[in-house]
Amino acid sequence: MTVLHVRRLRRLAEIAAGEWDRQFEGGNPFVRHDWLARLETHGCVSEQEGWEPSHLVVEDDSGRCVGAAPRYLKHHSYGEFVFDFAWADASHRIGQPYYPKYLNAIPYVPSTGPRLGGADAAVRSRLAGYLRESCERESRSSAHALFVDEPEATDFRSAGFIERHDVQFQWHNRGYLDMTTFLATFSSDKRKKFLRERRRVAESGIGFEVCRGADLSSQDWDLVYRLYAGTYHERGQLPYFTRDFLADIGHCAALDLRLVFAVHEQRRVAMAILLVGGDTLYGRHWGSEAHYHSLHFECCYHQGIELCLREGLARFDAGTQGMHKLGRGFDPVATRSFHHLSDPRLREAVQDYLARERRAVAARMDEFMHHRPYRSTPDVPVTQQG
Repeated sequence: MTVLHVRRLRRLAEIAAGEWDRQFEGGNPFVRHDWLARLETHGCVSEQEGWEPSHLVVEDDSGRCVGAAPRYLKHHSYGEFVFDFAWADASHRIGQPYYPKYLNAIPYVPSTGPRLGGADAAVRSRLAGYLRESCERESRSSAHALFVDEPEATDFRSAGFIERHDVQFQWHNRGYLDMTTFLATFSSDKRKKFLRERRRVAESGIGFEVCRGADLSSQDWDLVYRLYAGTYHERGQLPYFTRDFLADIGHCAALDLRLVFAVHEQRRVAMAILLVGGDTLYGRHWGSEAHYHSLHFECCYHQGIELCLREGLARFDAGTQGMHKLGRGFDPVATRSFHHLSDPRLREAVQDYLARERRAVAARMDEFMHHRPYRSTPDVPVTQQG
């Protein structure tokens, strides 16, 4: 019987990119070595930032890597998009420090994808068990796995993690030929509203250009970062990514980064950052130097749909939140996270809360399905796959 050994990495540079990437399938770009290692290289994640790398690799008796998992020792709960601040407060009130905690996730990316890498089910099961065991062994308050792929959900359930659900909105390509055939599925009033929104942008004299990250100059990246960072500064926050990180992933041959630029009077006045991975388009960030009516929706959603239609992409994952996406043809999909809390008092309370929350999420899903813009109800997946 093969014995599986789990080893911890303080930096992703401690493992070759090819070894790490072989553990993950499906084309999800965020779990790639190229993405995760650059977060560390450019200081987006570090102990100082509250994201202390503590990745896991599984090796067999011969020392061959057969599994992996991105993991961080977190010193706060920011940048996760699955909110546990109330749990942290409750933990402190019963005299138990909540931080640091273990997190199996992709920093700053609220997108479902693989979290336990490995072709063998026994390897993934070992990783899920180790995430919980190391939490207990090292006296950590908790361990969390966020935006977990459905195939891996079984591993976390078997390891005794508590399941949490939420809802996101994604666009699915059902074989549409173009935007006209897509909009033909809308009811008349919803289609008119969609077209009116696009017309307002065009009447403002705004056009669009889509560029690959590899084609941008240093000056272009200065503009991209200024627009991106401005969105955070407006909310009194610091941006998660650095300028050099964005430029580096933009020029990385293994990552297909796209920029949608809004152009007004021959000037780029807004942009959205998109990333292609497998059959999916991922949208995350945008920025604009001024307010233009409906520009956010056009730049971040409608242009992304157009790109999917041109390139035959099956899905557009445009980020977290956003019931407003329903009226633009995005469907509700369920997301999953898994949680282990070491203190039995806190674990029992959270387990009870999440059971009620799951029922509420299911009710919201049903309600959202009835508010979609279609003339009839197309079949859609209700579980997000990465």
